[in-house]
Amino acid sequence: MFYDRAKIYVKGGDGGNGVVAFRREKYVPKGGPSGGDGGRGGDVVLVTDPGLRTLVDLKYKRHYKAERGEHGQGKNMHGKSSEDLEIRVPPGTLVKDADTGEVLADLVEEGQRQVVARGGRGGRGNARFASAQNRVPTLAEKGEPGEERWLELELKLLADVGLVGFPNVGKSTIISMISAARPKIADYPFTTLVPNLGVVRVDEGRSFVVADIPGLIEGAHQGAGLGHDFLRHVERTRLLVHVLDTAETEGRDVLQDFTTINRELALFNQRLAGRPQVVAANKMDLPGAAEKLVLLKNELEPRYRVFPVSATTGEGLAELVMYLGRLLEELPEEKTVRDEAVVHRVEVPAERFRVAKEDGIYVVSGREVERHMAMTDLDNEQALRRFQRILAKMGVDDALRGEGARPGDTVRIGGVEFDFVEHE
Repeated sequence: MFYDRAKIYVKGGDGGNGVVAFRREKYVPKGGPSGGDGGRGGDVVLVTDPGLRTLVDLKYKRHYKAERGEHGQGKNMHGKSSEDLEIRVPPGTLVKDADTGEVLADLVEEGQRQVVARGGRGGRGNARFASAQNRVPTLAEKGEPGEERWLELELKLLADVGLVGFPNVGKSTIISMISAARPKIADYPFTTLVPNLGVVRVDEGRSFVVADIPGLIEGAHQGAGLGHDFLRHVERTRLLVHVLDTAETEGRDVLQDFTTINRELALFNQRLAGRPQVVAANKMDLPGAAEKLVLLKNELEPRYRVFPVSATTGEGLAELVMYLGRLLEELPEEKTVRDEAVVHRVEVPAERFRVAKEDGIYVVSGREVERHMAMTDLDNEQALRRFQRILAKMGVDDALRGEGARPGDTVRIGGVEFDFVEHE
């Protein structure tokens, strides 16, 4: 089964906890704190694998969590950092944040890697907090939680040539004749329900990949027929072969078919309107084809090169393949690389925190303040006092007072509620 969409949950590994420990050795009086740091959690990384062709593996396993780092130990022994969790995807995979719709990556190159959920850093052990003023620190940090998010993966097939056209014009037969692909072929519309890929050998040392895109119809850019499902695969191709049915068929206007499909391509993505295109006038072995070929050449050439072919007998296919091979050598490779929609993020300092009042409770939110909250051991009095000092230095106390908070009011940070207390 061909799967070109998947939605998965990814979570980086949590950092290991720091530890509170003290040296207890003979002949070492007042050995001091010796708690080690926790290890870093593993990242979740997407890696392109040219051996994959679909996203089917991600259809059956949707949750991916990297391992957390090991906890620190006494004697200043740090915990081991966790290995990254690698998820292999086929080339041509577009990665989006499911909540925001932001395009995170366009994975088109072999071995390309993209971190989609970073692991948390390890918490510091109490040896890190020793100072001249605090020689016996009894606090240690908890590990930082790893990033988590839902991702939408969308596969756009990487092919040099895309066969487009109305249903039942002979695209599947053509790809079966010029490559080793064996698609389903029948004499009714929409026989092809999934894209087919085939490798075409031009001559010694020269070949290209061709994709048979399932039949398009009028309204495809709005989702009619198989439009939305497979029009995206046309975007990856460097060159289009427009297959037309030249047989004498009642109610069929070959020029109107050509115009309709091109209009649908342009409405779906304007860049497709300028994509190089070759016309394959198919079914030349049937009655009425010769007259339509003359009409096509008169109307379309020289802007579009028209090749008379017969997918059934093989007539004209060798000439078509040779021409496509030469044309691909002339086209720039840049046309097959990353999607222009990819967001090249510039690191902008995030808002440190926000304060809002909800149902009488003052809610403090923000990545930085919530990270400090998650890494604080609230059962440790010294750690709790340190957290309160951090909030005061960040300006949280002043912001709460500015919102009208008074001693005794409830404050919520990261799902934990406190009583607001004035600090000098």
